[in-house]
Amino acid sequence: MPYEILEHEADAGVRGIGDSLEEAFCEAARGMFSLMVDLEAVRPERAVPVEVEAETLEVLFVSWLGELLALRDLEGMVFSRFEAEISRKAHRWVLRGKAYGEPLDPARHKPAVEVKAATYYGVKVGKDDGRYVAQCVVDL
Repeated sequence: MPYEILEHEADAGVRGIGDSLEEAFCEAARGMFSLMVDLEAVRPERAVPVEVEAETLEVLFVSWLGELLALRDLEGMVFSRFEAEISRKAHRWVLRGKAYGEPLDPARHKPAVEVKAATYYGVKVGKDDGRYVAQCVVDL
């Protein structure tokens, strides 16, 4: 499985694993949304642009997840597919991407828990056994 849900006392951890940094970020986003809804039921009907910048990859990762949660709330949408392009611009990391989804339909999407925020607790971005990993704890 390209993402994992990590056990945590009162919250949950998400870990994205991929062949690239971008893939790990996208898989972590899928993991986060899998906590909230049935991903298989979410149709990628609409693309919403996402852009975040940060000084470190760890801050970029938490900002990425936080921006996706903000879009969920502002747009009333849930997402099941993600694209990201990460680059270095001067002394900052920049992520430009898209989240694909549709408006929340409680009957079809089967909402579970609400993720309130991505946190810096347990944040890790880097390579592990030759694959990229991006993980953190999310506040439920």
